[in-house]
Amino acid sequence: MSINSVKFRQFILGLLAQQAMSGYDIKRVLKELGWLVGTPSFGSLYPALHTLLDNGLVTVKVVSRQDKPSRKIYTITQAGQQALQEWASQPIGSNLSLKSFIMRLILADSFTKEELCTQLGQRRDQVMAHHTALEKASGLLDETSSFGQRLASDYSLALADAELSWIEGTLNRLSQEPSPTEAEQTKIMDRT
Repeated sequence: MSINSVKFRQFILGLLAQQAMSGYDIKRVLKELGWLVGTPSFGSLYPALHTLLDNGLVTVKVVSRQDKPSRKIYTITQAGQQALQEWASQPIGSNLSLKSFIMRLILADSFTKEELCTQLGQRRDQVMAHHTALEKASGLLDETSSFGQRLASDYSLALADAELSWIEGTLNRLSQEPSPTEAEQTKIMDRT
């Protein structure tokens, strides 16, 4: 799978916002997530890390280990945090692929509750438009359409229905949970 290099770098920043990691650690995470987001070529990982380093978005610390090769541990910088927030606050766009959307979900801890709800709402609008187009295309199928075409149409509509249901349920759940600021205020009030 080819992941757009900018999205890939943002995804790496998001992973590093969760915890500092070595290139090997990032490779392992990408391999584990490969079935969800695809697997970028590992030959693109180190150039992406070097670009992030050159742009001051990450730092690297070499950690010596006895009887083992040294490890380079990458950590996101304040500028990297800001770049990640700028990316997170951008609209997701009308042609965002499912894999790119899943990448954003994996990085949900990097978003405020409001940003996440906005992105989920944008994705809902995108899927609803896609669903409408699928229904229209499905309506054009007739007895001359192949069995495979009808199966593919039914499957596509079922996936869109399932995603819309999940988004609505998640938005509903998020609307009932206190924001981190509200949760912290509740803790403080409980202590007094």
